[in-house]
Amino acid sequence: MVVLNRIYTRTGDTGDTALGNGTRVPKDDPRVETYGTVDETNACVGLARLHAAGEIETRLAAIQNDLFDLGADFCRPEMEKDAEAEYPPLRLADAQVARLESEIDAMNADLSPLRSFILPGGTALAAHLHLCRTVCRRAERLAVALAARESVNPAAVRYLNRLSDWFFVASRVANPGGDVLWVPGANR
Repeated sequence: MVVLNRIYTRTGDTGDTALGNGTRVPKDDPRVETYGTVDETNACVGLARLHAAGEIETRLAAIQNDLFDLGADFCRPEMEKDAEAEYPPLRLADAQVARLESEIDAMNADLSPLRSFILPGGTALAAHLHLCRTVCRRAERLAVALAARESVNPAAVRYLNRLSDWFFVASRVANPGGDVLWVPGANR
């Protein structure tokens, strides 16, 4: 007898899915939208890593792991008895937010102050980091909307806010020739 390891379960064929606590919800539930967009951010980071090397590649790898932690956090609604659960939920920690802040400060220390808006672009890495930033901002907006409706780990929302800043500063670092500046009315 051959046992196949199937990727499909057919349990979502009617338009619902299971959260981390087993609760079934529609696939367009705000919680699913939030962790789905966190996953999309992670896919964008994977693309950025194709163009990264050295310390920034190492940091992006750490961010990808953080994003899995974050997805797990959003996938499991907070409950009063989390600590008593058979499998305690994985929650994003304030230390992960603090690490991003430290990295932002270190990267930003060598950059010139901005006096103009910058355009997404420059090097391939910078362009991909800007894509990461915009998808991350959407995840943050969804997380804020979710937090207005139900209990959400506050560190998770803070992480998304810092992460989009991290992507912005990293995109500037990835353009060693200088930022691509916005020229107001350039095509009039």
